[in-house]
This record gives sequence, structure tokens and C-alpha cells, in this order.
Amino acid sequence: MAHIVAVTACPTGIAHTFMAAEALRRAAQAAGHTVRVETQGSVGTQDALSAADIAAADAVILAADVNIDESRFAGKTVVRASTQDAIRDAAALIGRAAPGGTATPAAPAAASGPLHVVGITACPTGIAHTFMAAEGLEGGAKKLGYTAKIETQGSVGAGNTLTPEDIRRADLVVIAADTNVDLSRFTGKRVYVTGTKPAIKDGSEVIRTAQAQATVHGASATGGADASSPDFVAQAAAAKASKNAGVPPFYKHLMTGVSHMLPFVVAGGLLIAIAFAIGSFQFGDQGIFIYEDKYAGTLGNTLFKIGANGAFGLFVPVLAGYIAFSIADRPGLAPGMIGGFLAGLTGSGFLGGIIAGFLAGYIVLWLTRSIKLPRTLEGLKPTLLLPLLGTLAVGLLMMFVIGKPVAAALTGLTTWLQGLGNTSAGLLGALLGAMMAFDMGGPINKAAYTFSTGLLGAKVYGPIAATMAAGMTPPLALFLATLVFKNRFTKDEVEAGKAAGVLGISFITEGAIPFAARDPLRVIPSLMVGSAAAGAISMAAGCLLRAPHGGIFVLFIPNAVTNLPMYVVAILAGTVISTVMLGVLKKPLDADGLPIVKNAPQAVNAAD
Repeated sequence: MAHIVAVTACPTGIAHTFMAAEALRRAAQAAGHTVRVETQGSVGTQDALSAADIAAADAVILAADVNIDESRFAGKTVVRASTQDAIRDAAALIGRAAPGGTATPAAPAAASGPLHVVGITACPTGIAHTFMAAEGLEGGAKKLGYTAKIETQGSVGAGNTLTPEDIRRADLVVIAADTNVDLSRFTGKRVYVTGTKPAIKDGSEVIRTAQAQATVHGASATGGADASSPDFVAQAAAAKASKNAGVPPFYKHLMTGVSHMLPFVVAGGLLIAIAFAIGSFQFGDQGIFIYEDKYAGTLGNTLFKIGANGAFGLFVPVLAGYIAFSIADRPGLAPGMIGGFLAGLTGSGFLGGIIAGFLAGYIVLWLTRSIKLPRTLEGLKPTLLLPLLGTLAVGLLMMFVIGKPVAAALTGLTTWLQGLGNTSAGLLGALLGAMMAFDMGGPINKAAYTFSTGLLGAKVYGPIAATMAAGMTPPLALFLATLVFKNRFTKDEVEAGKAAGVLGISFITEGAIPFAARDPLRVIPSLMVGSAAAGAISMAAGCLLRAPHGGIFVLFIPNAVTNLPMYVVAILAGTVISTVMLGVLKKPLDADGLPIVKNAPQAVNAAD
């Protein structure tokens, strides 16, 4: 019996990573060997191999589609393959790793060439210490005979930015920063964190210390039997991130703005809904008009002003500001927010805010690259020149060129939506619903949600009702399907269905992604049909939603939903339709989670 250790990894770190790991475990068990598998992916490193595990191993299997740090396996026999190889023929890989197989010894760590170091430096002001620390690390690496690339995160944005290829090649990551730095890019890499002062004082000493003390980022603190099975919510969150990976920069910048905008929209919408509830309780049916001046000073009217004038008044500036921030870093924030505020003044709403954000971002980015100053005067750029020139350019464009035409377009769109008949509204609801279920948290889902949320500022509440109903349907349908059609799902999926149900009632569509990743051709069409039905019924019935999030919990707030009975019908109808389709399209599975194939007819004996 051989003791084997393995590492599996794929670019997204979800489906193929875990499928390859499970295939290797089953093949090893069938062959009478033991195997311990470390998975590296977007949810971090799970069931990390310890030094003792590696020392006791007879062989190592690396089933990976991305670069793996092999230095810790020096001297061990190694089998290299892709995750597809492990999924399709794990038994062959186990056979190669077993004694007498064709595994080859790993090259000693020293044979891999000079160490390649990457790093990030940052300080609160982003000027002097940031660049001095970068120079210290680069000089220290050169002194040790290593190569280095250091990204500076300063007040004028990121400089010498690390590319995915730089990070893939890196043997060591050094973070010399006095502010918080996002380390998500370095999952699976050996990372050492310190301040800027040690890097300025002696960069070579910092790198030597990093070699001795760096730890693998994202590795679990402990292994354990459960470490190889990350919880369902973590898988869903990671799947959401992977769906947004590789999208165009335009989408990434827009989603940065939307993600920062959403808390304002949600808080404002819920406060408005609570204000209506209080108004109805105090003044009966007329309380729905709690926003009128005659109710000034009442609790309901005050809450309405906080939500409508406070939170809703800020969401367009925040949207524009963080779009610009995503493009040009901190210097773009002020011009972007001011441009978003001017979008409100000109009546161009969220459409004007999006345009203002992109204008501010690219104008400030151009100014950052075009204005060259001596290093002693660099501090003037982020504090004086960029905010002034960026705001001036964006402000003039919004007031004299963009504001009025976009305001007219938004008014036309609002009038058209408010004048839709039942049939046309149903078709729009079906389209929004299908988009919500198509990629469940990806670009198309977010496009439908952003469109619907943006219309809240124009007091158009139908599309957001349709998108929330349609977004709740996919995980709810999978929860119901795992109860009604258990034989169509693996044991793990049946357990995960419970978590999907909780995510569904909370309006977290991403709860359906792990199921769709395993069987996309059957699951995604089933979910799209149900979500389209939910969206169509909601829009055709005239359901309106004043709170853009919250799932089923919002339904208990009086007047938060107009035509509540039909809204509940829409959610239930979409859920049932998707559940039935899942039961019809998915195939029954055996005890091992494999599709049941009927035995072929036995051949008839010629003598008979």
C-alpha cells in the first residue's frame, strides 16, 4: 500500500478542482492506497498538506491547470497532469504514483533558478514611503541575486502593476505596507507582510526574513476531514467571483460603482417602506402619502425624508464616484462624486451618473499620466491638481453637454415603462427574469439588477419587483427539487439544497451556482424558465417593490410590496416550474452519484 499526497487546482478553483480531488480519492481507495489531497482555488487552500504529510509520502500527484509551487516537494517522485486527466482517468495517475509506476523525481528547489520576488508597497499618504520601500525591496533583491517586481499603491493610483503572469511566476510575495492591502490575488502563494520602514532600512534583510517566515496565503489553519469540503455558502461566494473574472474592464468599473451604491439603495428603500408602514398604521389608507408636507414632523414623514432625500440622494454620486475610483484610484473619487451630484441636479439620474463616473475616471487617469512633476512636488497632484482639473472638466461637460440630453432620455424611458400594458409588462418581466437566472450573479444578472435598481430614483418600482422574484426562484427551486427528486442529486447536493433554500429566501441567487456548475445543460435552462415565469407574472400583475433587497423578509413590511398576493404567487409559480423541469431533465443517480444506465439487451445465443 502506497501513501500518496496530491494537489489539485484549476483557474476558477471550483468545479474541476474538487472533481479532480474526489476522483483521486476514489481511485486510491479502490487500488488499496491512501491519498491526502490539497485543493487550491478561489475559496483558498483547503486541507493543506503539512510538512509531515509530504515527508511521509511515497509520491506526489500534481493535477493542476495553473502553476503550482513545487519547492516543498523537492526530492519526491512527482506525477504531473491536468485536472481533466484526473477526472477522466484517476486510476492511471494513481498507478503511475504507486511503487513501480512512471513518476519522476522532482528537481531540487535550487535548480529552479533565481528567486522571483513580487511585492506591494503602500503608506497612508501614498507618496514618499511607498516609493522608498519599493526601491529598498528592488535593491535588496538585486543584491541577493534575485529578480523583483514591486507594485506601488500610492495616492495617484497603482504603479508598476503586477499582472496575473507576474504573480503566477512568483516564488515569494512581500507586502511592505502601512495600510490595508487586498491579498486575494496571492491565494496559494507564500506571502510575508511587514511595514514600509523595514523595507526602506534594509530590503535584502526583509527578503531573507520573508524566505524563512512566509506562509501560504489562504491555507486552512488546520486540516481535518472536513477541510476538503468547503461549506456551501463559501462555494457559492467563490463561484460568484469566478463568474465575474475575465470580464471587460468596463463591466468591472461599473460593478465597483454598483457594489458601493447598493447599501445606500437598500437602506433608503427599506426606510421608505417602513415610513409607508408607519403612515398606514397612523393615518389608514391615506398614510401611503406620508411624503406629503401635511405629514411633516411625523415619524413616518421623517423616515421617508431620511430614505428618499438622504440615502437615495447619495446613491448616484456614490455610483459615479466609485466608477471613477475603479478607473483612476483615489484621485478619481472627488470628480466622480461631484459629477454624480450634478447628474442629480440636471435630472439625468443614474444614467447620467454612470456617464459622469466613466468621464471622471478616464479624464483623471489621463491627467495622472500626462502631468509630470519633480518627485518633491508629486504631493501636489493628488491633493490639488487632479481634483481641481478633473472636477472642472467633468462639471462643465455635465452642465453644458451631457446633462440635458440624458435627462430627456431618462424621462422618455420612465414614461414608456409607466405606460406599459399587461402584455408588454409581462414580456419585459420575463426578459428580466431570464437574465437573472442565466448566469446567477454574473454580468447578465447584474445588468438586469442594475437597470431595475437605477429606476428607483425615477419612482419606477415594477422592474425591481420582477428581478427580486426571479432572483429568489433559482435557489428556492433547487431546495425544493432536492426534497422532491432526491434521486436526481448526490448526497452532498441534497445537503447543500438546505443552504440554497436559505440563500433563496434571502434573495441571493448565487446559491444556485454550485448546482449549475455540475450540470449546466440541464440546470440553467430549468432555472431560466422558472425565473422568466416569475418575472412575467410579477410585472403583468402590476406588483411594485420599494425595497430593492431583503428577499422574503421585506414582504412582511406593510406597503413595501404592492399587490402582495400576486407577488407571492409569482415566486411560488416560478419555483414550482423550475422544480418540475429539474425533475424531468436531470437523470436518476446511483449510490455513487453516477447516472443510472440501463443494461443493454443480452445477445441471443445463435444455437437458440
